[in-house]
Amino acid sequence: MTKQTFIQGTVILVLAGLLTRILGFINKMVVARIMGPEGVGLYMMATPTLILLITLTQFGLPVAISKLVAEAETTGDEARVKRILVVSIAITASLSVIFTVGMMLAIPFLSNYLLTDERAIYPLLATIPIVPIVALSAILRGYFQGKQNMRPTAMSQVIEQLVRITLVAICTKALLPFGIEYAAAGAMISVVMGELVSLLYMIWQFKKQQSFRVRRRSFTALKSGKRDFSDLMQVALPTTGSRMIGSLSYFFEPIVVAHSLAAAGVATAVATSQYGALNGFALPLLFLPTFITHALSISLVPAVSEAWSNQNFELIHRRLSQSIRTATIFGGASVAILFIFAEPLMDLLYEAPEAAIYVQLIAPFSLFLYFQGPLQSVLQALNLARTAMINSLIGASIKLLLIAILASQPNLGMTGTAIAISFSMVLVTLLHAQAIAKTLSLVFRFRPIVSWVVVIGATMWISAQAKEVFSFLDSVFLITTAGILFSLLSYLLLMFSFRLVNFKDLRHFRVLFTMFKK
Repeated sequence: MTKQTFIQGTVILVLAGLLTRILGFINKMVVARIMGPEGVGLYMMATPTLILLITLTQFGLPVAISKLVAEAETTGDEARVKRILVVSIAITASLSVIFTVGMMLAIPFLSNYLLTDERAIYPLLATIPIVPIVALSAILRGYFQGKQNMRPTAMSQVIEQLVRITLVAICTKALLPFGIEYAAAGAMISVVMGELVSLLYMIWQFKKQQSFRVRRRSFTALKSGKRDFSDLMQVALPTTGSRMIGSLSYFFEPIVVAHSLAAAGVATAVATSQYGALNGFALPLLFLPTFITHALSISLVPAVSEAWSNQNFELIHRRLSQSIRTATIFGGASVAILFIFAEPLMDLLYEAPEAAIYVQLIAPFSLFLYFQGPLQSVLQALNLARTAMINSLIGASIKLLLIAILASQPNLGMTGTAIAISFSMVLVTLLHAQAIAKTLSLVFRFRPIVSWVVVIGATMWISAQAKEVFSFLDSVFLITTAGILFSLLSYLLLMFSFRLVNFKDLRHFRVLFTMFKK
């Protein structure tokens, strides 16, 4: 099995993430143009339940498997790797049965009482088959990541999006004549099918690359896997707690928003449309750079775990520095461009310029979100998953409280939800950074921070000027494209001028040309 370095694995996942996000945007554009904000709102109301189901079923095992397999690799203990897989399969199989039945019983109550829009029952029903699919996918992804072989994970992400984008238009258009609630269910069906085909690819890769058979003497491996079960739980439980908090927060968010907007006097259909504009249009655009930080997060867990087990603190510091710097490079460009070009981008992508206000409000704070994933992965690798969980709990609790207070104000409404989301991003990231700095005795240097603030601020000013200069093109698409390209070029030159990047950094991307070998 091919093992990549930290940088190679990250670049592979970044490339796959970029392709996935581009395909995802095309997918969302198709859905938005077929169903409109109200249909997207129904789809987005069901999505938090889907995320919660995935979190419960995975049980934090991808991170735990990745960490333990990476540690077993340092000693060449293949027998332990097999025991870890067998124990993980037993756990997820049990959880799949429990949560599938539980979901079937809970859906009517969720749609009628908690979400306050009974039409949400149809996309909710469509999520049920996904439980066993994501359970097995989680185990295989954790296994490959622990082996520091990121190609199967990267390819599975791309395959999933290709299947989704192929089916979403077919499913939504076929069901739209029956009502937008059925069209929303069709969009969810395309998600399930994407996960299924992705899983089949992962199984094929596992059978092709594994050096042992899981089924052979699996019962014996399960009986002798008590210690491995304990080791898995030490990582999985706090990790699940952390992700569970995020998933529960996301699950309760549309519920709190719906009731808060009702208190503010907003009609149900209008509230659903506004929620679709925020969560279906604005946030996906703001979260665009997270495909990079997600790649960093996946690669960091095995890399830092291995360095931590060898007490190689210098390597840990270097990996953390690389991750934060990379997140800043891509996140800074995103903040500047999205703030200035929010309205034309919302119009071009979704024909929803009214969602631009949410993009502009959250964009300056979204940079903190791009740091959050890598910082949380480092905490998990340092056996501080419990700390990450507590930080997430604090951020989620305050976010929901602020939504309840601000969104219920008639003069704020959905804008209050955007403010609450922004505050939560900043708070959780700062808490993660403080915990890591304390553990590793890190000191954050002030000069680079000032340099980055100047570069991002200057890029925002240049972007605003470019938007005016290129207005002679008399086409929203051309003005926006030319303005963004000019802004990106200016951003790159500013980074070189302030010596925040150099030509040596580009050598890491040579791996892109050899990604699909073997």
